[in-house]
Amino acid sequence: MTGNFDFYCPTRVVFGKEAEKKVGKLVKEYDASHVLIVYGGKSAVRSGLLDLVKNALDAEDIGFSELGGVVPNPHLEKVYEGIRLGLATGTDFILAIGGGSVIDTAKAVGYGLAEPEFDVWELFERTRQPASCLPLGCIVTIAASGSETSKSCVITNKKTGEKRSCGSNLSRPKFALMNPELTKTLPDYQTQAGCTDIMMHTMERYFTNGGKMELTDAIAEGLLRTVMKNALILHENPDDYDARSEVMWAGSLSHNGLTGCGNTGDDFVSHKLEHELGGMFDVTHGAGLSAVFGSWARYVYKDCLPRFVRYAKNVMDIPAGCDDDETALAGIVATENFFCRIGMPVTLSELGIFPTDEEIGQMAESISSAYGEIGSAKKLGREDFINIYQAAR
Repeated sequence: MTGNFDFYCPTRVVFGKEAEKKVGKLVKEYDASHVLIVYGGKSAVRSGLLDLVKNALDAEDIGFSELGGVVPNPHLEKVYEGIRLGLATGTDFILAIGGGSVIDTAKAVGYGLAEPEFDVWELFERTRQPASCLPLGCIVTIAASGSETSKSCVITNKKTGEKRSCGSNLSRPKFALMNPELTKTLPDYQTQAGCTDIMMHTMERYFTNGGKMELTDAIAEGLLRTVMKNALILHENPDDYDARSEVMWAGSLSHNGLTGCGNTGDDFVSHKLEHELGGMFDVTHGAGLSAVFGSWARYVYKDCLPRFVRYAKNVMDIPAGCDDDETALAGIVATENFFCRIGMPVTLSELGIFPTDEEIGQMAESISSAYGEIGSAKKLGREDFINIYQAAR
């Protein structure tokens, strides 16, 4: 039976070659007087994209300041820095140039500037709900997180080792400028980690117990097949514009809520498991997801067997057999084999980390303390998290 749902995706998407050149006029539409430009490392400078943005804002007589240096698994301290800068300059609009880490930082800064009397980390601890967020837009340079059209935001507190999320429609960007050409300079590892993240955003909504909608399932399955096909193309030919276009658009659709319409609850246990790895070991997000997926899937598939069987048949082309368990497991193995083909790890040791029993216990306790019992494919608690981490070694 199809579950009730509330789908909301207000972000204006401008997609295609030279989309970034429309940034000045789009910001102007929101009556911005001072923009905080948020970006990561040297690529925005080296490519000339940052200069293009500043020139576009100058042309519209819009003031701006810069917050650079955002890193993967973005840090709370950088968010605090952005809030201080925004307050000092009278920022009334935020523009992110980059991928998920940059956009998430911009969202967190937007929360902090809208309610400067509170500590923004309270939103990620979930001791307080956001009441407002400054408007923001983004120029996407990495196809992965889908943060450009989602309500999600993930920040790492380096002092505590916690990597936590905050989800609110208040933070959905007003616009997203998406030119696939801007992703061509990415290393293959980063491209493939992005493709993995896109797949996992989709699978976290697919492997669930509860309501189901045939159209939503078909969209999710088609998205997964499309990403897999084009990830392999980009692994061999990183300059393929059409493949980059498919992946970039899939990234937005995978995380804006569309692929969960009609089910009765997302899973996202794999993401919670990876967030702890990211907080403790600072691993690449997509690679961390591929490293834990197989162990999580084998742990829960019997409690979500029809979904795993359907996935095996419709996404991984596993021939229909008389044994559902064998079909489901074959689909899991095929997924791991695909990750290997694109250079992604499927164990923690392949990821390059070797957590001790004590560290595994700490990560499991952190998830349990923050979220309690979670999961839709199967309800899981602290001991389950320990078992999955140990199996992933």
